[in-house]
Amino acid sequence: MNALLAWYFVAVWGAGYVATKIGLQSAPPFTFLSLRFAFGLACLAPVVLIWKPQWPRTRPEWIHLVIAGLLMHAVQLGGSHYAQYLGMSAGVAALIIACQPLVTAIVVSGWMHEKLAPRQWVGVILGLAGVAAVVWHKIDIREVTAGSLAGTLIALAAVTVATLYQRKFSPKADLKAASVVQFAASLAVLVPLAVTVEHFEVDWSWNMLAAIAFLVIFASILAVNALHLLMRQGEATRVASMMYLPPVFAVVLEAALFGVVPSAPALAGIALTCAGVALTVWSRRWKSSISSS
Repeated sequence: MNALLAWYFVAVWGAGYVATKIGLQSAPPFTFLSLRFAFGLACLAPVVLIWKPQWPRTRPEWIHLVIAGLLMHAVQLGGSHYAQYLGMSAGVAALIIACQPLVTAIVVSGWMHEKLAPRQWVGVILGLAGVAAVVWHKIDIREVTAGSLAGTLIALAAVTVATLYQRKFSPKADLKAASVVQFAASLAVLVPLAVTVEHFEVDWSWNMLAAIAFLVIFASILAVNALHLLMRQGEATRVASMMYLPPVFAVVLEAALFGVVPSAPALAGIALTCAGVALTVWSRRWKSSISSS
């Protein structure tokens, strides 16, 4: 079961790069994200009415869910989307955000007292090198401005802190309740930005609506909850190492849908990334929550 959740997360997160690119052609980042989370709340409404969630019981529990949600959804997605809106290529953004496992390894070893084996350190470094090889042909340093670089660095910090924060302070939160709270909090922050900064300009199209539906149902709801379930059952660095794989999957999906065949360096990078992930998640004494059972 854990293996299926892991691979579902990888596939959807990778496909999300394509869906996001389509959506941003019809609406600027804060407006697109506002529509995304409004639709997300509409999808969740019948779910919570039929299957009653366990809502937070204390004020601190509410606050922890809100903080984790703002970091995971509003800050992370807002930063990465706006970086691409300012001209950063998808390859550069993917490469920077793919540093999350390395950042997570440093955080959990330094402040959360999770001991990492030398093999795991080698794995996260190999994985990052593999992602670099996969996206290298897309990188144009002239596209990296100070604003777009700041956006992706903010996104990197937010997704790293968010996963660890929810694991630390809301490890047993009801995932349906968490999704509602976090979508609502993100929407409350993003709508004012969309109105004041972007004037909520939308070029309505079926492609944009399809992108929103995919990103809400399969990514924001199902994939994020799959990630949190895996985080509850495994070490933070091992689960975060999966973040290497979505950019690789995006390259494979691009080849399948648009006939863009990866270059030889990209294929080598895919193999290197898989080796890095294997080194990070595999243990002789303990079967990883994202390994096959």
